[in-house]
Amino acid sequence: MDVADLIHAYGYWAVAVGTFLEGETVLLAASAAAARGYLQLPVVVALAAVFGSLGDQCFFFLGHRYGTRLVARFPALQPRVARAQALLRRYDARLILVIRFLYGLRMAGPIAMGASGVSWRRFALFNFIGAIVWALLVGGIGYGLARGLFRLL
Repeated sequence: MDVADLIHAYGYWAVAVGTFLEGETVLLAASAAAARGYLQLPVVVALAAVFGSLGDQCFFFLGHRYGTRLVARFPALQPRVARAQALLRRYDARLILVIRFLYGLRMAGPIAMGASGVSWRRFALFNFIGAIVWALLVGGIGYGLARGLFRLL
């Protein structure tokens, strides 16, 4: 089994799992694979939007249920959570939309939002809109860069 066969067999699963947990690298790689014809870009983007949103929603619920204890258990998260909460108090909906674009806050942001008392419905709505924009933007960048690189080479 060569790399192309592996991508055909497991590429969409990798996109789902990878974007559920973090995402940018997996989405860029999958978009590059789509540029080569191994995957379909609309499917990659749709999976990234759905699973990226679901992942953030899970982190939100973890923050809602265990936020204080979770941050106390992992001291490395404390400065990130404090930063996310400070931004959340100031910007609310705009922060929910763009949290996935802020380096180091992809997981800590939703945990902090869950712990801060933001409504899960409000978070889910703005989070899904943000996930769609993120998937389209990052997927498009990956696809475009890969197409340009393949033409250049």
